[in-house]
Amino acid sequence: MRARTLEIVAPLEIEDYVIQTAEFMSPPRWHIGHTSWFFETVLQKFQPGYKIYSEDFLFFFNSYYEGFGPRIERPKRGTRSRPTVADTRKYRAHIDEQMMRFIEEVSSRDDADEILSIVRLGLEHEMQHQELLVYDIKHLLCDQFDAPTMPLPRSIECVSGMVEIEGGLFELGYGERGSSPTVREGSEESGVKPPHSKNYEFAWDNERPQHKVFLEDFSIDRAPVSVGDYLEFMNDGGYQDFRWWHSPGWEKVNTEHWQAPLYWEQHDGEWIIRDFAGLHRASDKANEPVSHVSFLEASAYAKWAGKRLPTEAEWEKAATLSSSNSKQNFPWGDAAPDDSRANLFENGLWSVAPIGAFPDGQTSLGCHQMIGDVWEWTTSDYSPYPGFKSDFDEYNDKWFVGQKVLRGGSFATPQIHIRSTYRNFFYPHERWMIAGFRCAKDARLRK
Repeated sequence: MRARTLEIVAPLEIEDYVIQTAEFMSPPRWHIGHTSWFFETVLQKFQPGYKIYSEDFLFFFNSYYEGFGPRIERPKRGTRSRPTVADTRKYRAHIDEQMMRFIEEVSSRDDADEILSIVRLGLEHEMQHQELLVYDIKHLLCDQFDAPTMPLPRSIECVSGMVEIEGGLFELGYGERGSSPTVREGSEESGVKPPHSKNYEFAWDNERPQHKVFLEDFSIDRAPVSVGDYLEFMNDGGYQDFRWWHSPGWEKVNTEHWQAPLYWEQHDGEWIIRDFAGLHRASDKANEPVSHVSFLEASAYAKWAGKRLPTEAEWEKAATLSSSNSKQNFPWGDAAPDDSRANLFENGLWSVAPIGAFPDGQTSLGCHQMIGDVWEWTTSDYSPYPGFKSDFDEYNDKWFVGQKVLRGGSFATPQIHIRSTYRNFFYPHERWMIAGFRCAKDARLRK
């Protein structure tokens, strides 16, 4: 996992590492340093006699952790030329060496489970930053980045329409098979392993505890909204008609002059999409999921189409409902993701795939590409589940305000990082991340 981060940034030139193109992105240098800083905090806490590498590095590579001391403000991460890229790489190599020695001796310690829990969390945290690196490099360079892309697969099935899903009680969230989903770290009750013991299937604390919710009958799109679908909305004046927009969305349309998703440009009256592979006519990508849209844009489209966005509970039920009406781990069953079922980072596409390209990954009711390609907006606010208990201070719990939940992963998400219960979250106006959506309908509105 540590090696993959450096593989992602390998095509960069030295000048690329330090540029910050917007307040919401971070320079690549900062990512490779911050993900090392995280492991240095582990060494500080658990390795007797450990001496910190540099006070300046602790300041520069901290992100938002108040408990670890002062830090540079996020919008200013690209305002400094030091530490240099070379020094940051040396720092990373130093931390890797120290951590490898440290891990070799952990198993004999009484606090081994606690340490391995945090190490695993650190690797999952690094996977999050690998995905953020893809977002940030795209905003920095886009088609100028020499991404090692594989050819796009072709669409095997024509996917359209909606599926009807029966409501009722649903177990929302992550629950370890055969044990209580609410058992706390270090608990020995009923012989259940602590949530982060080395054999535990990882899940973030915000995915727990699994709990019952009641759903009305609903319908959900079989496929993500496509570029072609979204073009219809745009050509029908979607960005010029206030009726479809939430008030903050209409304000963005007017103050930031939104006319299309991010990375769309107009050339000679035709919409063009710029991505890692270059410039493409939007009409040529009509059968691909639309991406880089905000919650505000997704909601406007859904209202224009006479639909709405799904709640996260509706999305999760649609993604995990088996043919026997029980809950399974993934849309296709309980097997782990692979490149035949979903477009995730290991596929090497560096792009969304055509709708219908992964029929082996569809749900029992025929919903396609619910895992991979694009994170999908839901209408749910990002808030704690009933009975939530934080596993790690200042990680998830401090963000439970003002953000919306996205589900399903993207083409930049590592395979072992994603679950159907994974709750990503961003602010409603953000669109630099790889986000799309599919629509839903209430049963009473079905025609």
